[in-house]
Formats: sequence, C-alpha cells, structure tokens
Amino acid sequence: MSVRDRFVGRDPALVLREVFGFPDFRGLQAQAVGRVMDGRDVLVLMPTGGGKSVCYQVPGLCRPGTGLVISPLIALMDDQVAALRQLGINAGALHSELPAEEAARVRSDLAAGELDFLYISPERLLAPGMVARLSRQRVSVIAIDEAHCISAWGHEFRPEYRALACLPESFPGVPRIALTATADARTRQDILSALAMPEAETLVASFHRSNLFISALPKGGEMRQLVSALAPHEGAACIVYCGSRARTERVAASLVTQGWPALAYHAALSPQEKRAALIRFRSGEPVVIVATVAFGMGIDRPDVRAVIHLDMPSSPEGYYQQIGRAGRDGLPSDTLLLYGGEDMVRARYWLDQSQAPDSEKRIMRGRLEAMNALTETTGCRTTALLACFGEVLSGPCGHCDNCRTPVATFDGTEAARKLLSAVYRTGQRFGLIHVINVLRGKVTESVEKHGHERLSVWGIGKDQGEAFWRSVSRQLIARGILMAPDDHGGLALDQERARPVLRGEEEIRMRVDPLVPKEERRPGVSRNAVPEDLPEEARRRFVALRSWRRSEAQEQDIPPYVIFHDSVLHDIALDCPDSIATLGEVRGVGRSKLERYGAAVLAVLARDRAEQAG
Repeated sequence: MSVRDRFVGRDPALVLREVFGFPDFRGLQAQAVGRVMDGRDVLVLMPTGGGKSVCYQVPGLCRPGTGLVISPLIALMDDQVAALRQLGINAGALHSELPAEEAARVRSDLAAGELDFLYISPERLLAPGMVARLSRQRVSVIAIDEAHCISAWGHEFRPEYRALACLPESFPGVPRIALTATADARTRQDILSALAMPEAETLVASFHRSNLFISALPKGGEMRQLVSALAPHEGAACIVYCGSRARTERVAASLVTQGWPALAYHAALSPQEKRAALIRFRSGEPVVIVATVAFGMGIDRPDVRAVIHLDMPSSPEGYYQQIGRAGRDGLPSDTLLLYGGEDMVRARYWLDQSQAPDSEKRIMRGRLEAMNALTETTGCRTTALLACFGEVLSGPCGHCDNCRTPVATFDGTEAARKLLSAVYRTGQRFGLIHVINVLRGKVTESVEKHGHERLSVWGIGKDQGEAFWRSVSRQLIARGILMAPDDHGGLALDQERARPVLRGEEEIRMRVDPLVPKEERRPGVSRNAVPEDLPEEARRRFVALRSWRRSEAQEQDIPPYVIFHDSVLHDIALDCPDSIATLGEVRGVGRSKLERYGAAVLAVLARDRAEQAG
C-alpha cells in the first residue's frame, strides 16, 4: 500500500506528524492546506524556507489522485522528488534532463495510477498531448510553484506560464495552489488574473527573515570586500551573484587563486559543466558559487551561509528572492550588497533604452528607484525592504548593518553644490573621473585639452579625496539629481531636482561611507559550519552525525539535506535520544525516515557515548 493510499481521507495534521515528522503546522500552512482540502484555489506567499511545499504535499496525500506540481526549475524538481522518496512517497519528475529510463518509469507509474506526485515544467506540460494524457488521470491538486514567473510585472517573467490559465478546463474541480516567496500587490493581482483564479484566497505570510543579517556597502576595492565578507564563512556554502557571465568567470578565477573553492555558473556553460557544478553544490561541499541570478533558484540546500551581490539587482523582489537562498535552515546567515553609482547609471540608461511600453517602464523605474533607495537608506534596511511588499515592522529589525551600527551622516549640501556645479560648468558630457579631477585641481591631458583648469570650479574640492567625491556623486545619482543621458558615461543634471540644491533651497544629508564590513562575530554558525549554540558534547555529536549523513548521501547519490536538514541533526545532537521512540519525537523525523535511518543514527550516538565513557 502506498503512502497516499494510507492517508487519503485522513486528517492533514496526522499526515504532517506521521509522514513529515512535524508536530503542528506553522504560520499560514494550516489555512492553505484547509483551503485546498475544501477544493478551493489559493495564492500563497511565504518567504524562502517558510514551508511552502507542505501546503500542497499534505493535501496531495490526503486527496485521491496524483498531485501535479508545475515548476520552472529542474534542480527544484529533482531535490523535491528525492526528498519525497526519502519519506516513502512515490514521486517523479518529467523534464528535459531526465534519463530516458527514469522518464519511462515515471510515465509507467503515472499511467498505472501509482504516482503520488508528478513534478513537471510548464513547457513539458504544455507540449502536444501532455495535458490530454494527464486529464485522463485522477489529479488531487495542482501546485504552480515560483508563481511570480507568471507575471509580466514579476522579476522572472516567463510567457509560457501564462498559458496555464487553461488548466481549469482540462482539470475541472481540481483545486489549484500558486506559491511564491515574493510578490508585490501588482504582481499578486497579475498572477491571479493570468491563472484565471478570480475566487482564490490570497494568504500572505510575513516576509521578515530574522535570521538574515542584511548589509550593503558602496564599492571600494571589490575583491577585498568580497573576501572580507566570505572570511567568516570559510568551510561553508556561499553564493556570489554577478550581473554578467564573463564577470562570474573573472571573479571565480580570482577567488580560486586566493585559495577559495569557487566555481562559476551561468547559462552559457555546457550541460556537463552545469551538472558538475550543481552536483558539487548539492553534495554538501563547502563551495562558493559565483553565478548570474539564474543560479540557485529552486535548489533546496538549506545551509548557505552567505549571499553576496557584486552588482545591483533590478528590483527589491529580485533582491529578496536571491538573498532568500541564505539560511533556509533558520540559522544566522549573512547577506551583502556591493553597489556603486555606475550600477545605478547603467541600469537607468538601459531602462530608458528599453522597448517596453511606457506603462511598464514606469513600474520598472519605480522598482529600480526603490532598490537605489534601499542601498542609501540611513534607517533600518529590513524595514525599507519589507515596505516594498506593503509590510510594516513595528520597530527596527536589529539584524541589519544600519541597526547594529547607526549610520553617521553629514550636511552634504555644499559638497553637492560643488559637484553639480562642476558637472554643469564642464558641459554635462564628461564622466565622473574628469569631473573629480577638475574639482580637485588635478592637471590631466583631458583637463588641459578642454581648458577646464580655467573654470571657476577648478580646485574648489581639493580639500577632499577621490573616494569622498565618488561617494557624493553616487548619493546624488541614487536620488536622481545626477544622471547619465547616454551610454558614454557622461554625467548630466536633472534640472528640476538639481535647481533647488544649487540655489541653496534644499539641504542634502549624506551618509559617511564605510568601505569594509566590520569584523563582527555573531552567534550562530562557526567557521566550520557547526552551530555555536550547542554545548561542547553536542557539537561533537553533531559533527559525527553529519559525517554519517555525508557517507549515506554519497552511497545513495542524493544531496545530504534530503536525508536530514542540519536543524534536525542539531536537535538530535542536543537531545541525544537513546531509543527509536525518543528519536521519533524529534521534529523532522517522520515514520519513513525513522524506519530507514533510526538504527544508524542511534548507533552513531551510542559510539559517541562509548568513546566518552572509555
């Protein structure tokens, strides 16, 4: 008898306990499950690591039929299938990289009605004949994961997702649940419209991830800043996001020369290179992946300890989605965004050149400006980020750089007037370096060629260094007072915004830039990725359990975290159960895993007790 056959018609809370090993639902899970059990549609927004999969997996087992899960991410499908099989659930996937033998087995089980869950990409689902074939099967629930990909306003728009509006015709009466980690109000409405789910209830959990330390720094010696941010996480998994393929390769190569286990990952790699990188990342190795934003989406590795952006994300939604790859296990993890005025100028220029309709460009511009404002805020960064999703914190978060170390500010009005005047007097066509040279009275070939040493602004900023003027320019760019009207890097004034500053009618407060992250040891995870809140004897047991898990995962050729998450090993090491019954009480140890691994886990703990007694 399959797991599904045992639990069809049973209480979802019972399935949660016996199959998944969790004593109760968290947050909005119970409401989402209840809605699906009642046969109704629902849109669920939960942060990464918030337990979205439970919202469809539990009702998928309690309702008769096969659960259909639509996902754009092959890595996600493979991880989810592996995790469900560990629970004794017959799950399979159909995607372009599946071996022919495995694909045949999945189709056979599906045709026989023996498949509990089928994961499938939207492209494969919409291929000729596939919907018709599936419609002849009994389907318990349809889950549309990464639902933000449906929306034209979302940060990963995929037009093929919009064709999923046809599903109610082929699967009448089957409840649909759309899930995503982030979407603002406009994107949520677009998702519901595109999927033809007008009656769906929208459940929005808090986006607040209290285990993430959020920080941002202006660029100033990028590789030095990157290595400084990675240093506390030596021996752990980290992700570094870059804006271009070539940049990922340069940064990865530089890290390798400095002794870091770094790999580049981007869309232009061969399938073999991509697969090798993913295998290393999913295996639990302490590897630094340097990637474009396409990487990591749907990879369920829970112990990524740092996510670092070397280029500005295009929107708060994209940024939140990407930093969400850190700390999925709930343990403290770091995020760092390095930004510069050049990033802002470049992003605004390409947006202006876009062929998108004006209405869409206005929305995109608003998101870009929100991202710029997030980098330059002197207040709580988490508060500013959550405000982009309509969520209001009751007070400062306490786990961002601005909360930990309040930002020093100064009256930058005079400095702003000097820089704006220099841009104006040089003709609003020169780049920042030339303008700074004029301000500082530095003679260069370009300055002499254009006679700019004779200007009234020549040398009026010589009391400050280049870094100071770069900071002033970046903050003026972030506020939209300075802009670059073409792709040659020349600076110009936004006349309407610059005029009151030049006239002395508007005060400009500016932040004092720190250029290197402060060395700060925070409680949570040590350099060798062992939780520091564990007592010494429990830390020893944790290391032993993790070693056993690694060997078991290698033998099965699966990621270690689909056996047990670090958080489960943490609790086992802390409780040190001495029987199958007490081990079964640990959160995250369900019946199938208890039967499969219980004896081995108890043997690891028994060996540790014997070694200490001896």
